[in-house]
Amino acid sequence: MLFILIVKASKNSEGGNLPNPELMEAMDKYNEELVKAGVRVMAKGLHPSSNGIRISFPKPGEKPVVTEGPFTETKELIAGFILIDVKSREEAIEWAMRMPDPQGHGEGQIELRQVF
Repeated sequence: MLFILIVKASKNSEGGNLPNPELMEAMDKYNEELVKAGVRVMAKGLHPSSNGIRISFPKPGEKPVVTEGPFTETKELIAGFILIDVKSREEAIEWAMRMPDPQGHGEGQIELRQVF
């Protein structure tokens, strides 16, 4: 079963601020554990939304609207993701619970979703 751990953005990630060295080390260790367990398919961080483009479809059948970042509502933005292949939903939750606070500063939030 494929699951994606979506790391939500924060003011720090949107500002391009890297996590402190201790958090970077903890995240490296977590990723190594995923690899050793054979469940990690892919893991990537994303550039801040200031480098992003949003394409929306406000009117059916009409040309899409292109908006360049940055996007102000950080609660809706993604800073990165980890794709895992596990045996059950429960195992996916266990792995998600083991992830260190991905943003530090008490700002981290992870969304866990099953992939079709």
